[in-house]
Amino acid sequence: MRLGINLGYWGAGMDADNLAVAQEADRLGYEVCWAAEAYGSDAATVLSWVAAKTERIDVGSAIFQIPARAPAMTAMTAATLDSLTEGRFRLGIGVSGPQVSEGWYGVEFGKPLARTREYVEIVRKALSRERLSYAGEHWTLPLPDGAGKPIKLTVHPVREHIPVYIAAIGPKNLEQTGEIAEGALLVFYSPEHAEETTLRHVRAGRAKAGKELAGFDIVPTVPLALGDDVAALADVFRPYTALYVGGMGSAKQNFYNRLAGRMGYEREAAEIQSAYLAGDKAAAAAAVPQDLIDATTLLGPVERIADRMGAYAEAGVTSLSLAPSGFTREERIAGVRAGVEALERAGLA
Repeated sequence: MRLGINLGYWGAGMDADNLAVAQEADRLGYEVCWAAEAYGSDAATVLSWVAAKTERIDVGSAIFQIPARAPAMTAMTAATLDSLTEGRFRLGIGVSGPQVSEGWYGVEFGKPLARTREYVEIVRKALSRERLSYAGEHWTLPLPDGAGKPIKLTVHPVREHIPVYIAAIGPKNLEQTGEIAEGALLVFYSPEHAEETTLRHVRAGRAKAGKELAGFDIVPTVPLALGDDVAALADVFRPYTALYVGGMGSAKQNFYNRLAGRMGYEREAAEIQSAYLAGDKAAAAAAVPQDLIDATTLLGPVERIADRMGAYAEAGVTSLSLAPSGFTREERIAGVRAGVEALERAGLA
């Protein structure tokens, strides 16, 4: 099992700390550094900065939002980053959610699976440096009866094939991701529930493409917190879990809430969402079961984290993307170092 690092979002006053975390991960041999975007920092700029300040570690978008960019623009960005980093770029994409897609980008959220499939097809065609033409439900290139003509990418990526990862949560999205991508970017991944919530769907998608699960990259982002008091460490992540389970999306469309339900926390997920949407974030956080937090994070001393890493490896994870928590740069860097130590203790290095 390989290790990655997820820096999340930038622009919150911790940019220098984030860069130090990425550089320490690079020094220790982490395989990839991921950066996110929502409606603040964009991932492409962050990845350019991190790549320029590191030497060996891959950089990956987790994610580029599909409604934010035309597929040809994503292909241009991927080719440019692959060239600038000498082959260290990984392309992660996702549809985001209805509130961001429609409220921030003004792009309708409907038919996310079909849009994702078309998007990947266009990106791959552009990266292959074919003359770009496409006739789909959501994109038509060139536009009919216009001045446009099929043109091809002028930039040469370092690699012939840039790996595509898709952020996936729901069963249908996971299945399609297994079919059309090289990896899945996951959150709230519980080893104890992985087969039912994730792996069987990805495996079905691989089978559709005539492939096996072997060779497909299972990449959950897992928060990590060092310490002896597991209950206190779990409390650190209560607001984070409540935000996603209770506040991401709407009452009718919250992918994380549905995931918690599939993990056996349907009643608790409904309580968290009810409190969060009513504006009582403290009650929402209090309603998050400690078992749910513990199942989806790495908490405790290094020995306990090593045991949990073993569980993640047994549950199909090929790349464990750590998100070390801490109030200081030193605490977060300690988490980066603990990740390597735990991996070695677990016999997975």
